[in-house]
Amino acid sequence: MRHRALLVPRGRGEAVRRALVEAGALAVELEILAEGDLLALPLREGAGVPPEWGEVSEREFPEIPAPSRSEFRDLLDWPDELKALLPRSFDVVGEIVLLRLPVELEERRFEVGEALLRFVPGSRLVGLDRGVEGPERVRQVERIAGSGGWQTRHRENRLELDVDVQRAYFSPRLAGEHARVAAEVRAGERVYDLCCGVGPFAVTIARDGRARSITAVDANPSAIELLGRTLERYAFGARVLPRVATVEAFVPSAGPVERVVINLPHEGIKYATLVAPLVAPGGSLQYYEVVPRDEVTQRGKVAERALSGVGPFAVRTVRLVHPYSPSRDLIGVSAVRGSD
Repeated sequence: MRHRALLVPRGRGEAVRRALVEAGALAVELEILAEGDLLALPLREGAGVPPEWGEVSEREFPEIPAPSRSEFRDLLDWPDELKALLPRSFDVVGEIVLLRLPVELEERRFEVGEALLRFVPGSRLVGLDRGVEGPERVRQVERIAGSGGWQTRHRENRLELDVDVQRAYFSPRLAGEHARVAAEVRAGERVYDLCCGVGPFAVTIARDGRARSITAVDANPSAIELLGRTLERYAFGARVLPRVATVEAFVPSAGPVERVVINLPHEGIKYATLVAPLVAPGGSLQYYEVVPRDEVTQRGKVAERALSGVGPFAVRTVRLVHPYSPSRDLIGVSAVRGSD
């Protein structure tokens, strides 16, 4: 991959690398190149660096292969019974690794953090995820290894999203959903992305270029600020109108559109029925919900009954997105509105 590069002497390489990481300017998904007495450090698109740090040029950088996510436990010199308690997966958001731990491993969380920092290429910070709280869906995280702030740029679907895991909601596990929903948008559709977080649905839809308009709404001003930073970097950013508002405040004055997306999974049915009146005849509603695993197969009928009080909706698909807990799944429900 052709990319801007900062050329620095080997003796200063580590110090400059750390400075670039702290500034969010290092493209951590690309390998650092050794060229004789120099190192070529890959720079993020648009990143500025002081001229005294080195010479800016261009190089062809190979991407760092994704690691296996089940072997970081091998870096821990623990008894097998403790290793068995370690989670099988974790999330990587830009240069930040997030994971949850059972209470039995709380006292050893810093050891786990250091192991993950060594294990995940390009990572600079490991956080213990204590869950999302409050109406603004802010993640409670504790630093257990690494340095720097919680803001980063996350790459998915050939896009870079500005994210701050401590200030605004974002899930890297929904990259496939962001691409899938964007691919379904037809030419000329008007779209509402409600509870948008940092806007991955809106940005992906805007990039694809078929929507006539996209309004991205979130109650968290920090989320909308981060979305604005992402949009500023792209020519298609002008297609998205970001708004700070709760769903309840937005709905009464909003007109009908051809597509509504809402990602508020712990209150899925409630908010689906609240926003369903915004869907124009022939339009689509996409929402997400965390449900007990034994209820997934019946969820389509439950959704149709709930939506029937709003209008003639037919549930088109109920998709398993990913397991949420040992007994619950995150599902995506897609419904189409018929003629009134």
